[in-house]
Amino acid sequence: MSVNNKKNVSTIISASWIFTSNSKNELLSDYSIVIKNDKIIDLISQDEVFEKYEANEVYQLTDHIITPGLINAHSHVAMSLFKGFADDLPLHDWLNNYIWPAEKKFVNSQFVKEGSILALTEMIKSGITTFNDMYFFPNATAEASKELGVRSNIGLVVLDFPTNYASDPEDYLVKGFDFRDKWRNEDLISTSIAPHAPYSVSDKAFNLINTYSEELDLNVHVHLHETLWEIEDSIEKYGITPIQRLNNLGIIGPSLIAAHCVHLNEQDLSILSSNKVNIVHNPSSNLKLGSGIADVAKMIEQSLNISLGTDSSASNNRLDIMEEMRLAALLIKGKTKTPELLSAFQAINMATINGAKALGLDSLIGSIEKNKKADLIAIDLNSTLAQPSYNPLSTLVYSSSRSDINYVWINGNIKLKAKELVDLDEEKITQISKSWQKKIKQI
Repeated sequence: MSVNNKKNVSTIISASWIFTSNSKNELLSDYSIVIKNDKIIDLISQDEVFEKYEANEVYQLTDHIITPGLINAHSHVAMSLFKGFADDLPLHDWLNNYIWPAEKKFVNSQFVKEGSILALTEMIKSGITTFNDMYFFPNATAEASKELGVRSNIGLVVLDFPTNYASDPEDYLVKGFDFRDKWRNEDLISTSIAPHAPYSVSDKAFNLINTYSEELDLNVHVHLHETLWEIEDSIEKYGITPIQRLNNLGIIGPSLIAAHCVHLNEQDLSILSSNKVNIVHNPSSNLKLGSGIADVAKMIEQSLNISLGTDSSASNNRLDIMEEMRLAALLIKGKTKTPELLSAFQAINMATINGAKALGLDSLIGSIEKNKKADLIAIDLNSTLAQPSYNPLSTLVYSSSRSDINYVWINGNIKLKAKELVDLDEEKITQISKSWQKKIKQI
């Protein structure tokens, strides 16, 4: 009798191509990913995989490309309930006259929980396996994240003014640290400190944030240089730009995640570069709000780590990192008149490993490598809309869309299977969202 020496594993995924997003940017053909529980334990040729392993689940995905799960490095997921509520307005009109009044009336833990579930449902179908969030009632977002099994970095939001969630910066921080203590041992959930923006947070509050960030080794996630108004307002009040102000306060550093950075002068860019700040590019939101187009080419010249974000559905209308990937690649080419800038693999890296680096999670996620978490997506390149496909990476960035995503795994667990959500009642989620719509549209 022969002895079976094969190792039993959870899952084997074989595909025509695997793009690793590792340091070599390897594109593997006819390889398999071997998963044991929540981790990748091997990358091996399809010819050899079944000689070494037997699996509980096997996926043979011909004409698919597997990539790391996409990372949404800047989001406000609960605001999905405001999708389409106040379109075609500039940022500060949008905030002051529509979003903030609506938040004052409607935002509570139930709103955040149900808005988060709606957003996470969309993100799973869009191949987003990790999101970096900033919003009120973080417990509700964390509950949604855990229930749906989506990886999250949840910001401890800080503002100078009262909201339905907290009264002042100290209250925001106390509530935030209570949240952190409650969830700190949860595998899928990490935290950062999230001051909203320089125009909404005082020097005193930033000093507190800097102290806590250093003591607790937490990243800081902030909106920065999103609009010209923000910069002009800072110069009028402080005599310097927001970046210069935050640099003086000790906030600028490698632990800073700076969302937007649309308008940068040479001094501002130099400060970000010398301090190795992580930039989150939000092309769709910046365009829709008329904020401008970030000069990503200059950021690349300065070797800054640039990731991608959607911002909220209220300012974007879709949580779609594949769309952001394509748009980022096209905008830089158009702005610089240099088509070679931002190649397909660089765009994919912005959506994967660069986001992981920004969040300090690159030892766990962001690339397909042994001992990393099994956060993966499989995109079908066999669609007639994607044909002919001479280069799978170019096809992915320039021809494919989120509708081509067939499979999603997070922490080794299947979340989207043949385009169908696993263990989620979409109809119920839709009906809950419509009930909120009826309330909100009345204001």
